[in-house]
Amino acid sequence: MQQIESLRLKNFRAFQNVHLKNIPRFCVLVGANGTGKSTLFSVFAFLRDAMTTNVTAALGRLGGSRGLAEVRSRGSSGPIEIEIKLRATLADGRSRLITYELHVDELDGRPAVTREVLQYRRGSRGQPWKFLDFSMGKGEAVTNELDTVEDERQLQRESQTLKSPDILAIKGLAQFERFPAVVALGNLIENWHLSDFHINRARPEAESGYAEHLSREGENLSLVVEFLYKNHRSVFDRILERLKQTVPGVTKVEAKTTEEGRVLLKFSDGSFEDPFLAKFVSDGTIKMLAYLVLLYDPAPHPLLCVEEPENQLYPSLQWDLAEEFRTYAMRGGQVFVTTHSPDFLNAAELGEVFWLVKENGYTQVHRAADDEQIKAYMEAGDQMGYLWKQGLFPGANP
Repeated sequence: MQQIESLRLKNFRAFQNVHLKNIPRFCVLVGANGTGKSTLFSVFAFLRDAMTTNVTAALGRLGGSRGLAEVRSRGSSGPIEIEIKLRATLADGRSRLITYELHVDELDGRPAVTREVLQYRRGSRGQPWKFLDFSMGKGEAVTNELDTVEDERQLQRESQTLKSPDILAIKGLAQFERFPAVVALGNLIENWHLSDFHINRARPEAESGYAEHLSREGENLSLVVEFLYKNHRSVFDRILERLKQTVPGVTKVEAKTTEEGRVLLKFSDGSFEDPFLAKFVSDGTIKMLAYLVLLYDPAPHPLLCVEEPENQLYPSLQWDLAEEFRTYAMRGGQVFVTTHSPDFLNAAELGEVFWLVKENGYTQVHRAADDEQIKAYMEAGDQMGYLWKQGLFPGANP
């Protein structure tokens, strides 16, 4: 099971210098509009895009034609810096805290990786050993990482030159089992999911096809429902049961293939004999079904990011939805959620909440568990959403 425990950012848009520590498996982020909640998710998107393509293309998706200049914090100079501390179990069966550090700057007017380091401690003491160290497309990687090595001087390092200085070294090395720490990080980055669900994308009939996981915008919802029905019937039944508990009247959900080869969702209401199509169902019903399909995925994403899941859902459903996210996190997928809902926040525990505020034009992040007043109120039986509404999160009032 993998988990991001720490994230440090420098010169990344609103995050001129921020360090999130002690990140839980279920992490809830609150803050006023414009404080950087979406920007935090864009860090994950940038790393995933850079892993899939290269740094230049990933910056282009974030900053358009201005690329690095648009992504770098305004008024700042120097490289963009991202540091992730990741807890993962490697091939030797032991849990390690892996540190991955990435610096991106310019070389002859083009983006380049000026520093890329992956390191961790083999034992319980001492300094971490560097197993990957690259700069400007050149560097070294340890080739005997899987061997029993008790002294860093015994590590065998192999020099490598990448095709271009804007390519991540972990992109290539993650394909080889002899680099287990890189493989663990690469699997995390490649498989995390940033949800941007659009109800109108999920309503139309989908072209007949095959899909195991809900897409970013949810346009393949009917295909995934069909897949779960045919291949994971027990999961499908649990989803339907939860949907019936949260949406009164829904008794059945089906994915039907038309003669034209399109897949459509049909809902049954106990009050009527004939089922009705997804286009006639409420927004809340479609969205709750989509979240349940996402959260009951038989192969959960190692990292799931969802912005404001409360939209189009009744306040009474917020607590249940938060509990579903927490359950997902506990069975293997770390979850980051942004919210503006006190009802959703009421379900959060003290160690799960961070709030973002703008100070002198840049974002700072505060951990609720570090605030003695909030901690005392929670220990006395208060709930996080009520404390937020009462103004106890300075600079982040709802």
